[in-house]
Amino acid sequence: MAPRTRRALFSATLFLATCAVLGSAISQKVAAQSASDESTLRDSLHSFAGVYSIVEQNYAEPLTGDKTDKAIYDGAIPGMLHVLDPHSNFYDPKAYAQMREDQHGKYYGVGMTIQPQPTPTGKTKIVVLYPFEGTPSFKAGVRPGDVILSVDGKTTDGLDSGAVASMLKGARGTHVAVAMSREGSEKPLVFDLVRDEIPRPSVDLAFMVRPGIGYIHVTQFMETTSREVGDALDKFGNIKGLILDLRGNPGGLLNEAVNMSDKFLQKGQIVVSQRGRAFPDQVYRASHGSDTKYPIVVLVNRNTASAAEIVSGALQDHDRALIVGETTFGKGLVQTVFQVSENSGLALTTYHYYTPSGRLIQRNYSNISLYDYYYVRDGVEKGANREVKLTDSGRTVYGGGGITPDETITSPKSNHFQDTLLQNYAFFNFSKHYLASHTVAKDFQVDDAVLAQFKDFLKAQNVAYTDADINGVLDWVKTSIKSDLFTSQFGQLEGLKVRADWDPEITKALGYIPEAQALEDHSNKTNVKTASLLR
Repeated sequence: MAPRTRRALFSATLFLATCAVLGSAISQKVAAQSASDESTLRDSLHSFAGVYSIVEQNYAEPLTGDKTDKAIYDGAIPGMLHVLDPHSNFYDPKAYAQMREDQHGKYYGVGMTIQPQPTPTGKTKIVVLYPFEGTPSFKAGVRPGDVILSVDGKTTDGLDSGAVASMLKGARGTHVAVAMSREGSEKPLVFDLVRDEIPRPSVDLAFMVRPGIGYIHVTQFMETTSREVGDALDKFGNIKGLILDLRGNPGGLLNEAVNMSDKFLQKGQIVVSQRGRAFPDQVYRASHGSDTKYPIVVLVNRNTASAAEIVSGALQDHDRALIVGETTFGKGLVQTVFQVSENSGLALTTYHYYTPSGRLIQRNYSNISLYDYYYVRDGVEKGANREVKLTDSGRTVYGGGGITPDETITSPKSNHFQDTLLQNYAFFNFSKHYLASHTVAKDFQVDDAVLAQFKDFLKAQNVAYTDADINGVLDWVKTSIKSDLFTSQFGQLEGLKVRADWDPEITKALGYIPEAQALEDHSNKTNVKTASLLR
C-alpha cells in the first residue's frame, strides 16, 4: 500500500474512531440507542466514507499527507464537534501533547520564552522574550532580546518559534548548544545548556502589593495550581486583605478550582455542582475549609472563564469575596478528555456546572458563529432576561452570561499610539539598546534623561510620535520602559511587579478592600445567626 494511501486510511480511521468514542462515551452510561438511531448513525458514517473517497480520487490536486491531515483534523472532526457546542474539541497529536504539558505544569528543556520578530529585510528572527528564573537559560546568562541563530549547529533561518522550541526541548540532562547574537556584542555568544525539568507555574506573581495586602495572579488552572496558591498564602503569613487576580484566566482543571476554593471557604460549603445526561450528578464541597477572616477582592475581566468562573462564583455565592471588574466570559460547560488513539484526544462536553446558588453561567451559543461567540459579546445588561439567585446572605446574583461583578471596573482601552509602540516592540527593543551601555538598580526610575533617550530611540527606529502622544499616556510609557528594563536586569518577576504596582485596575481593586471587609463581617454575622437557629 502506498504511503499516501496508508496515511489517508489512518486519518479516515481516526475520524471513525472519534465518532466511536463520541458514541461509546455516552452509551456506556445510558441505555442503548434504538435500532433506528443506530441505523441512522451507520448511514451517516457510510456517507462520510463515500464523500471522502470521492474527494481523494477526484480532487484537482493530489491529497498529500498534510492535506489529508487538515481535511480530518481541521475539517471533519472539528466541524462535527462544533455543531454540538463551542468547547468540545479534538486534539491532534501535536495539540494533545501540548495540552498534557500544560496540565502537568512542567516540561524538559532550557527554560525560555521565544517569539518571532520581523527584521528590516523582511525576514523573521527568533528572539528570547525572557528566560524563566532559576532555569538553565537564566543561570547561563541568556537575556531578553538575544536572537537565536542556531541550535546544535542547525540554523534557525526560515523556522518558526514552534520549530525552534522543539529543538530546544529534550531529555533531562542532555546538552544543547545555542548560538545567539546580542546587541553590543561583536561576536555570537554560544551557550552550552543542559536540559532540565522546567516548571511552568500557574501563579506567576505573588507579593505584598501594599503593606498587609497580598496579591496573587493565577494564569490558569493546572495540576499544581492549588498547591502554588497555598504556598503563596503561607509565605504571606498574617495578612489584612487579599487581591486574587483572575483576569485573562481561561480555566483548566476542575478539581484544582475546587481545591483552590477550599482554601477560602468553610468546610462543607458547596464549591460547584455538575449535571450531565450520561453521568451521575456530582456536588463538590470544601473538604478541609479555612478559618481565614481577611477580606478578599477577586479581580476578573471578560476573558476570565471556566474554572476561574467556578472559583469566582463560589466565593461570590458564599459572600466570601467581593468580585470586581468586568462580566466574565460565561463558560458553564465541563469537558471530559477521552483518549482516541495513543497520541490524540477528544475533549467532549459531558456536564453543565452550577455555582452554589444554582446559577448556570454559560452564555448562549445557539445560531452564532464561533468568531462571534469568542470575540463579540451580546452586551447583556445586569439582570436583563437572566435568572436571579441569592447568595448566602441574600444578595442578588445573576445566572447566564458569565459572573456579574459586584463592582464594575472597566479595562482601559489602548489608543493608536500605544498600539503602534507595542507592534514595533518599542519597549522591548529599547531595553536591549539601553542595557548595552547602562545598568539599572532596584531604585531606578524613568527620569527625563531616560525618557529623552527613549524618544531618540523611537526616531532612530522610524516610529512616529508627538510629545502630546507620549504625555497623554506618560505613566504607561514610564512603567513599560521600567518593566522591560527590570525584566532584562533582574528577571521576569521583577518586571511583573513593576506593572502590578502601577496597574490602575489593581489600584481600584485595592480601594474595595473596605467593602470586602464589610461583606466578610456581614457574612460572619449571618453564619453565626444560622448556626444559632440550627441548635
